[in-house]
Amino acid sequence: MATLSEKGRQSTPSLAPVDYHAGDARTCVSSPAVAVRAVFADALGRFEPGAPVVVASHNDADGLSAATILARALEGASRPVRTRILGRGENPWSDAFRAELAADRPGGLIVSDLGTRQGAILPGLPTIVIDHHVPTGTPGGATLISGHALDPIPTTSLLAYWAAGAIGPTDDLLWLAAIGLIGDMADGAGFPEMGEARGRYGITALRAAVSLLNAPRRSASGDPGPALALLMTANGPKEITRGDRPEAEALRAAKAEVSAALAAGKRVGPKVQDGVALVRFDTPCQIHPLLAQTWRGRLKNEVVLAANAGYRPGWVHFAARSARDVDLIDFLARHAPPGADENYGSGHAAASGGALRPADWNIFVRGLGFGPDHEVPA
Repeated sequence: MATLSEKGRQSTPSLAPVDYHAGDARTCVSSPAVAVRAVFADALGRFEPGAPVVVASHNDADGLSAATILARALEGASRPVRTRILGRGENPWSDAFRAELAADRPGGLIVSDLGTRQGAILPGLPTIVIDHHVPTGTPGGATLISGHALDPIPTTSLLAYWAAGAIGPTDDLLWLAAIGLIGDMADGAGFPEMGEARGRYGITALRAAVSLLNAPRRSASGDPGPALALLMTANGPKEITRGDRPEAEALRAAKAEVSAALAAGKRVGPKVQDGVALVRFDTPCQIHPLLAQTWRGRLKNEVVLAANAGYRPGWVHFAARSARDVDLIDFLARHAPPGADENYGSGHAAASGGALRPADWNIFVRGLGFGPDHEVPA
């Protein structure tokens, strides 16, 4: 896989040049947005004409909005598309997903907000990977559009919004890019698209929509279907927050469920050992990232690990955060147990985590200096 180096600078001074891994060409452009459109158009041109495009994405607000932007843009251009949101324990580089793709026989695959790992997802299938996390490998012959080297780092939804400009008009998709920016960055500062969306839709409505869209994946069911259904048809955030469709009701119910689980989780105190604060609890709701972020604000000198053994049977899921200037991906790599796999230690330098089998979790916490009371039955 060759490297296409974009040497031009974005008109916004805070954006630096970035490498996009693509074809065997080399060009110089004026902005990352222009570069993304060019690379995406070239890669999309290698998809099989007329055959369905599979858009696979993460189930959080950024991933859902990225998938929606791409799917709606492709549908607007009369291209058949199937959206596949990956949930708990699913990985596009897994044998299970590879078999699913082979059975579907799509004309191309777009993977968004699901990381960048080593190897082809399905050899021979034209693939585009759009992501903003720290890459942990080279995705075979796929075209990689990665924003992790920019400052500030664009979310996957913003990268998808830039890419969609290669398909057709994107003005009606701007609010979706803002949903992803808020979902991952809180305010989206540094991006002109965020400022435009704030003025057009209002920051309060956008933030409220993000909160609701993230709720289903954090609930016990983990079902992102209602959120995706709303995004695929809505014309703005208020149709998410004020809608009376059954999907909107499902989002509100999920938010109430997660709020109750989070309130219970906040009553669990951390144990501190050698610069690591460990919070252990059990719930089917995905509250470990929220609790890790909460304790990060209180424990300024520790690496915070919020670990949930009730989220998925047979696994311990955990989130890592720290107020210190520490690379959490490097920290986890240095403490990785022998059984750690692709489910462990990805994300961002400041927001990482993963999942371990109970036996590997026990090795992991023992290595950090914690006693048997922090282990889980293997």
